[in-house]
Amino acid sequence: MLTQTSRYDYVPISERKPLKFPNGERVALLVYMNIEHFPENRPGTPMVPMTANMVPDVLNYGWRDYGTRVGQWRLFDILDKYKIRGTVCLNSDVCNEYPQIITAGNERNWEWMGHGHNNTVMINDMPEDKERELISGVVKVIKEKTGKAPKGWLGPFLSETFNTPDILAENGIEYLCDFTCDDQPFPMKVKKGSLLSMPYTVELNDIPAFLSLGLSAEAFGKQIVDQFDWLYEEGKTNARVMPICLHNFLIGQPFRAKYLDEALRYITSHKKVWLATAGEINDWYRETQLAG
Repeated sequence: MLTQTSRYDYVPISERKPLKFPNGERVALLVYMNIEHFPENRPGTPMVPMTANMVPDVLNYGWRDYGTRVGQWRLFDILDKYKIRGTVCLNSDVCNEYPQIITAGNERNWEWMGHGHNNTVMINDMPEDKERELISGVVKVIKEKTGKAPKGWLGPFLSETFNTPDILAENGIEYLCDFTCDDQPFPMKVKKGSLLSMPYTVELNDIPAFLSLGLSAEAFGKQIVDQFDWLYEEGKTNARVMPICLHNFLIGQPFRAKYLDEALRYITSHKKVWLATAGEINDWYRETQLAG
């Protein structure tokens, strides 16, 4: 069994051959949209922790449900405005619970990646046979309901066992977002097949930003802009991926969506920015960096 620390080699960015994106872009903007289902009889992400273990937890359930009923549709409009296609971290239960979201995403050619069945079941303590069943089941449902098998995976709350990368690769997953340790993709070690680590972030991520750190919506928007400015400068000589990780029940609130809109307007006003999905970055990296 491989442990997480042996899943990839330590290669500092200063010792790598500089990356050059397809058209000389300095930064690949990668917008992850977490679209999730929280069953009403299980604890989920809380705004008010004191009610989180109540069954039913009407306060937190209704707050989260705003995302699929209203917030997601606001975010579709914002990303459409800037011609950004979302990379969706998709709970497979969403396919049956909110099919209109799947239809709208397919109309926009958004990308779907696996993110567990729902966002209340963690993977970290699962027996191997149960984990295999979960991962294969998620891949099957997403393929059936969206028309395309997912290439990517994000564990619910980034949870894994030491077997997870191997099981993912066996099920046709090509990139994994759980390891938030780099500004560029890199190969991971698996027993069979091939798996990349794809940049993801717990910093430019609205859950820790708003619920753990208590940032204002305006501060989060500025954080996005500041991150872009620095990576854009570094990208002159060595291209970078800039992930932004969003949840529709948080950033989809009107007073927060305003500052996301402003940040995306600023970023897309620059030249040499690749508005990419994770799958596009995965395909490009494999074709150009792993060939031969």
